[in-house]
Amino acid sequence: MRWSLAAALLAASFSTASGESHKLTDEQRLELVRGLTAEYATAKIGLPRSKKSLEYDSKGSAARTGDLVQISRIDIEDDKIVLQINGGYNSGKGKWYQRVQIGMGTQTAPISQGQSNAPGGTSIALLFHQPLPPLKAAEIKKMLAPILDFEKHTATETYVESLPPEMQQAVKEKRAVEGMDREEVLLALGRPVRKVREVKEGDELEDWIYGTAPGKITFVTFKGSKVTRVKETYAGLGTEAPPPEPPRY
Repeated sequence: MRWSLAAALLAASFSTASGESHKLTDEQRLELVRGLTAEYATAKIGLPRSKKSLEYDSKGSAARTGDLVQISRIDIEDDKIVLQINGGYNSGKGKWYQRVQIGMGTQTAPISQGQSNAPGGTSIALLFHQPLPPLKAAEIKKMLAPILDFEKHTATETYVESLPPEMQQAVKEKRAVEGMDREEVLLALGRPVRKVREVKEGDELEDWIYGTAPGKITFVTFKGSKVTRVKETYAGLGTEAPPPEPPRY
């Protein structure tokens, strides 16, 4: 069974250009390749992992609903455009996803670490059933809107949207809170000025220190991979900073 993306999508897209008989030019082909290659999108439906474009007869899944996918190659043929997703079927299951990283400044970290069941690649053929007319990358994205959402912006934004609501709110307000992991603290506060490790009562602790004197200093303490304490003080005064005011909307 094959997907059919042609009839309804193309009829809507080209209803205002039915008299257009021009073919896709070399410059327009180049614009499509530049405008789509390496673009990220979020899968709106499950994308089957298949050797043949658009076939549902497959053993694995190329992307689950909500997964971040990337267009890795564009092949423009006479009457169709083939988009390779996540390196294509032969890319190796999971390899593309493990390379996606988030970061603040010069420090980055993988979104998913040690995830052996990450999705692999596939390809999507957008069928036109006629010689390709003049097209732009933005128009192709609109045609693919039923299955791929290109409005999900960057990998970092997609990662933040996957966090629990309270963590999302803290990241937006640039606050560290208990229960965060290192990636979430990096998103909220950026890189620390320095790090200090110590062993206390048999537990290995790591403090990330933000701020310099004179002024407010924030200590974010990790026990293992999670934040267990956040303390704010004013340098030289030895007093804790007052709690932050609630955000004003």
